[in-house]
Amino acid sequence: MFDYLRRLATTGAAYTASSVLSKLIQVFLLPVYTAYLTPADYGAAEVMIASLVAASIVVRLGVIEAILRFYYLAGEDPNRVVRTGFASLFWTTTLAALVALPFAGPISEALLDERDAGLARLGILGLWQLTLWEYALTLLRLDERAKAYFGFTVAAVIVTIPVTVALVVATDMGASAILLGNFGTGVAFLVGRLWVERRRLGFTVDPALLRRMVRFGLPTMPAELTLYSLNFIDRILIVRLVGLAEAGLYALAVKFANGMQVLVRGFHLAWPPLAYSIQDDDEARRAYALIVTWVVAVIAFAVVGLWLAAPWLVRLLATGEFFEAHEAVGPLAAGTALYGLYLVLVIVLGRTGRTEFSFPATLVAVAVNVGLNLLLVPEYGIVGAGVALMASYVVVVGVMYALVERLFHVPYEWRRLALAVGAAAALIAVGELFVPHDGLDGLALTALVCAAYPLLLFAAGFLSRAERERLRELLRPAAVMERMRAARAGEGPPTEETEAPHGPALTAEAIEQATRDTDRGGA
Repeated sequence: MFDYLRRLATTGAAYTASSVLSKLIQVFLLPVYTAYLTPADYGAAEVMIASLVAASIVVRLGVIEAILRFYYLAGEDPNRVVRTGFASLFWTTTLAALVALPFAGPISEALLDERDAGLARLGILGLWQLTLWEYALTLLRLDERAKAYFGFTVAAVIVTIPVTVALVVATDMGASAILLGNFGTGVAFLVGRLWVERRRLGFTVDPALLRRMVRFGLPTMPAELTLYSLNFIDRILIVRLVGLAEAGLYALAVKFANGMQVLVRGFHLAWPPLAYSIQDDDEARRAYALIVTWVVAVIAFAVVGLWLAAPWLVRLLATGEFFEAHEAVGPLAAGTALYGLYLVLVIVLGRTGRTEFSFPATLVAVAVNVGLNLLLVPEYGIVGAGVALMASYVVVVGVMYALVERLFHVPYEWRRLALAVGAAAALIAVGELFVPHDGLDGLALTALVCAAYPLLLFAAGFLSRAERERLRELLRPAAVMERMRAARAGEGPPTEETEAPHGPALTAEAIEQATRDTDRGGA
């Protein structure tokens, strides 16, 4: 079971690292954008990109989600799944782009309240690139080629940023400069990536397989769209209920809470391939239970840190008039952490093939979010909105658990889960009630409260006997020195020629061994 945790941690760390780098670069670019773009230009780019994400969810028809399941499904040919998935996404995305191009002007009017056909055409290019880009990255996730994933995404970011900055600074294209810089360079990298994978791809569809894949994946589309709507429903309501100033504070709080999103995204990318690769149901149940325990423990620790550190982070990176934004960071971070648990349950549900159950759960969550925003925002402002989002994810996790448990029972380690959540809640309460939000003393006390989390878990007996033994083994001086020697020796740069592990016929142990071999020379 520890090998599953190791695989999840290894691949998740690579995915998280690439997301962290991307987010950091975005932060550093803000001074450039604000210096050379008007607020209207920047707003238009943000609206267009947000719209493209929603449109991509629609045109995918749940096929990417289906690929992640069918690739490991007994009786399915993994190569045929890859080819059919690519062909269906290529043709649907291309068709959608060709249909949308003549309506670029009306589309821009509908989204931006102004006619900018050129910007809309770039957005249509972005829809094509964004959808197939997600597919290309999915192939790397399927094979657990974490090093290749990191290298590819980082290389794309390194090239995209100077091109985008040059367009923003040297031209007066406005919002179009951001879209052209991002999607133009993205197309070049996408074509290169697909060329590397060309032996696995094709433009013909297996109709019978595609029908099964769409039947599995299509019900996930409304659920994705519904949850995605949570990203902007609250902002609309805040503007209507308490004004633009509060909306600005809330937007800043969301930016800081995105630190939790980076961690959750790493898990989101690593989790499905691992979960679906376990063929035996009983083994899967045990592995899922253990992984959930440690995922909750890690993200709870992150919530404690982000919640209590928020006053200092906001004070450090924003002007004084924005300081109140820190009050919403904690609840928003907790909501994002709960989204991570929702992702666990979605994959467990996917194992049963009953993906249609996810939409009712997300629909209830949106209804709760709207209701609580209407109730709380007029009285508590952005804190009320943060609490509403957190409560919405509590609801969606609760409903999903009730539905999934009937279909696929997992023996979750409730005592250890309660310890992790209880320790986090207790430390947050201590920090909020007794630790000052300014001064060096307050900062030192905040650090101590955060550091107390793992100590509190250890003292409460969170670790199992096997985990304590494993920890002692890892901390042995000889073991530490061996890992250091291995790190210094290196494993060589990954190459694309080595065949990656795939296919339902592989056992969990074989997949693990193949993954190690891939990381040495085939990633």
